[in-house]
Amino acid sequence: MTPVLVVNSGSSSFKYQLIDMDAEVTLASGLVERIGEETGRATHNVTAPSPDGGGATFTDATYTRELPIPDHTAGFGVMLEAFAEDGPSLDDHPPVAVGHRVVHGGARFFEPTLITPLVEINIDELSVLAPLHNPANLAGIVAARKAFGDVPHVAVFDTAFHQTLAPEAFTYAIDAEVAASHRIRRYGFHGTSHKYVSEAAAAFVGRPLTELRQIVFHLGNGASVTAIDGGRSVDTSMGFTPLEGLVMGTRSGDLDPAVLFHLARRGGLSIDELDDLLNKRSGMLGLAGSSDLRDIRAAMEAGDERALLAFQVYVHRLRAYAGAYLAQLGGADVISFTAGVGENAPRVRSGALETLGFAGIEIDEERNLAPGRGIRKISTDASRVTVLVVPTDEELEIARQTLAVTRV
Repeated sequence: MTPVLVVNSGSSSFKYQLIDMDAEVTLASGLVERIGEETGRATHNVTAPSPDGGGATFTDATYTRELPIPDHTAGFGVMLEAFAEDGPSLDDHPPVAVGHRVVHGGARFFEPTLITPLVEINIDELSVLAPLHNPANLAGIVAARKAFGDVPHVAVFDTAFHQTLAPEAFTYAIDAEVAASHRIRRYGFHGTSHKYVSEAAAAFVGRPLTELRQIVFHLGNGASVTAIDGGRSVDTSMGFTPLEGLVMGTRSGDLDPAVLFHLARRGGLSIDELDDLLNKRSGMLGLAGSSDLRDIRAAMEAGDERALLAFQVYVHRLRAYAGAYLAQLGGADVISFTAGVGENAPRVRSGALETLGFAGIEIDEERNLAPGRGIRKISTDASRVTVLVVPTDEELEIARQTLAVTRV
């Protein structure tokens, strides 16, 4: 057994998974949240092999603790206590390495990286590009290295997969000296998910990754789409920050920059108010009053015109990017949908592709509407482009990359 612990740390919480990399199955997972509040909460899930086999697991038992958790170091103490008391024992399943999700690697980190004090300094310095994420990621790294001081720790960067973008794809058309001095360029995000899904899709269709032109839609509360040629990211919808691109749960996506000038000059909104507007009060929430597509679907069925318009705007943007990336790639062999919306919203999938029959895309509505858990095909057998639903597993991808680095 080769256990790897994967950590995804936020400012007031962190998620974790202990994965046996020999079988690529989760042994346990959990969430430590409300860090720094009067009462924190820790949930620990112990998994067991699914009766139907195939490497699947299910949650066998869930344990919950509520107690003060003043900081991330204390949170890791609670996690260790959960493993000791509820299992599986880390004495019997000691992790050989710890993998950490880090949102922003800038232009410095283009592959999973063994964490050293210098790497920590760089992650901290890059916080200027991701002030909501990198400091929290670093807090988790510092706490985890205290808890697991005898094993290697690896940073896996959301931006790394997109370091293959060509200059014409990552360069903004602003003053070049200004852009260079402030490191303004398109970085792209969700790279771990896009990498995992594109490789899983290639395996599913039984063709070498290097031969395929792929478009991957990662559609959750945050959403992005990437054009992938031969396993390399060549274009992606998110840019300098995760705000650019598709319409999201609370983020606006693409917007004329002059809107901000107008709101500042005529509406009196400050920089912080504009930031809050575009990141937290826009997208589907701003259009329809909810960031949850399930609520919007229910409202649509009840005749809510705001909800209908929000859905139409959402799908319109998806279709526009699909067409653009078909042009960038010169066609596509595989299109995949993943994450919460991508995996569970048939109308979104069909709406995104319904006008693209000219590119050889044909959706089989029966397949598209049929529920399913694993990777599955939703295009017709006659479709020149294979359309898939591919459940993402970013934690497994982080564990794979972590193990690859530490085994070198």
